[in-house]
Amino acid sequence: MHYSYNSCGDRHCPKCQASKQAFWIDALVRGTLPIKHYHVIFTVPHLLNQVCLHNQRMYYDLLFASVWHTLRSFGYSHYGVESGAIAVLHTWGQNLSLHPHIHCIVPAAGYTLDGKWKNIGHSGNFLYPVHQLSSAFKGTFPDSLKRALRKQNELSLFTEKVQAAYKTKWVVHCKPSLAGAEHVIKYLGQYTHRVAITNERILNITDNKVTFIAKDYRDNAIKKPVTMDGIEFLRRFTMHILPRRFVKIRRFGIYNHTTKRNLALQFTEEEKPGIDALIKQQKTPETNVERFARLTGVNPCICPVCKTGRMVIIRELPRIRSPTGDTFKKRVKQI
Repeated sequence: MHYSYNSCGDRHCPKCQASKQAFWIDALVRGTLPIKHYHVIFTVPHLLNQVCLHNQRMYYDLLFASVWHTLRSFGYSHYGVESGAIAVLHTWGQNLSLHPHIHCIVPAAGYTLDGKWKNIGHSGNFLYPVHQLSSAFKGTFPDSLKRALRKQNELSLFTEKVQAAYKTKWVVHCKPSLAGAEHVIKYLGQYTHRVAITNERILNITDNKVTFIAKDYRDNAIKKPVTMDGIEFLRRFTMHILPRRFVKIRRFGIYNHTTKRNLALQFTEEEKPGIDALIKQQKTPETNVERFARLTGVNPCICPVCKTGRMVIIRELPRIRSPTGDTFKKRVKQI
């Protein structure tokens, strides 16, 4: 007899999304071109967190647009190509603080204006000069933020914050080029289908306190217990719940489409060795259970004790809902 968790399916649940996470990583690894990639991270100063909390959808949309505008303009100015990017939004720090930043996987190749394939990047460990990249991003994002706030007649509420951001040092970090994107994708996969904290990090919960593990990056990333009031814990957690239907993983440039047809049209065998094998791999038929077993090494249908028998569903326990809303009112009336 074995109990299997009945997932709620919500993308902000700290327990759910394990299978979706594994599938996303596998699909992205298959659809990523077998060339060098760079891992570029765009970070926004905490001065603008107040604007972010005021209108998350607007703020994050502008952040994505500014990141791609910066990368695209540098691709044209430095190499004369339009490259691409797979961008993932992260909003949290280790202590659940609001820390919006975007991770980008940038291929070291692109198309020139006349449609020719061209490899880009230097022999060293950088794709673009990070100081210039930081300055360009610093000019793009606050300007777009001011225009959006002015359009909504809300600029006066945040003028001081936006102006102060211009005087702050902005950081764009570019990690060394990799032989492939698989390493970066697996790293990002830890966060794409997770929210700010997982159940494994929570050590203890009392009537009014929550204790969890967090890395202290000021002390060599040593893991330390953090204790805070339950209300403060919930406040920090809810800051990372994204707006309804908001897309937190976006593709730009040559990565905007990864279907078989587009890959076949964009790359030839001479330009990109192994593309036929990549397309064939994407076509391989596979059930969700088979795919999950291949990726995690765990087959949920196999008996966890004898490892040979197959588990059969004999009963489904009813879902439990919290006593809120109409349900709570009905119970009160019955009492």
